[in-house]
Amino acid sequence: MALTKSLRTLYLASYNWILFFGWLQTLYLALSALKKTGFTSVYAAVEKPLQVWQTSALLEIFNGLAGIVRSPIIATLPQIGSRIYITWGILWSFPEIRQHWLVTQLVLSWSITEVIRYFFFALKETFGWTPAFLLWLRYSTFFVCYPTGIFGEAGLVYLALPYMKNSDIYSLRMPNKFNFSFDYYYASVVTLLSYIPGSPHMYNYMIGQRKKALGKGKKKSH
Repeated sequence: MALTKSLRTLYLASYNWILFFGWLQTLYLALSALKKTGFTSVYAAVEKPLQVWQTSALLEIFNGLAGIVRSPIIATLPQIGSRIYITWGILWSFPEIRQHWLVTQLVLSWSITEVIRYFFFALKETFGWTPAFLLWLRYSTFFVCYPTGIFGEAGLVYLALPYMKNSDIYSLRMPNKFNFSFDYYYASVVTLLSYIPGSPHMYNYMIGQRKKALGKGKKKSH
């Protein structure tokens, strides 16, 4: 039992430290590109690390399913799913939109959020505690970063729609041996519309999580 707990702690500590430094690198590259040449060069500067570290978040779904962490899959899945979709299904697939300023807004929102989040959990798993200011940042920066991130995601999907329609990318037309059709353009329109009910729901969920986390912190300090 003790060995299992030690292995779990080692795995989670390693995972969170690696992702922390990965997102810190992404944030640094984005800010450096923004300072040197402006927002049009940000995606080119962060493309590879963004793809690696965002895709690595799929492990969080595995961690939840395996019971390694207690994060509810119902909350984790849509967040990670939408980010994977934006990273690969939009930014990687449609280079025409990569120089838009929304890419910079998105990358900074994601990077700031993840640097704080992974640093928080890395310290927690390694030392068993986190400083109060980091706890506050972990559960407060979403007030700004979540709306800017969601606006960036939805905005980039919208910008990519004309290119989807013209390219017919990822679509499957009839007739075919599967006797099944799929239209990536209309699927993306549905995805875009899902942000309308989904975003307020997730925002309210995070407000609830903030109250719980900071409430516990206040109780411990008394």
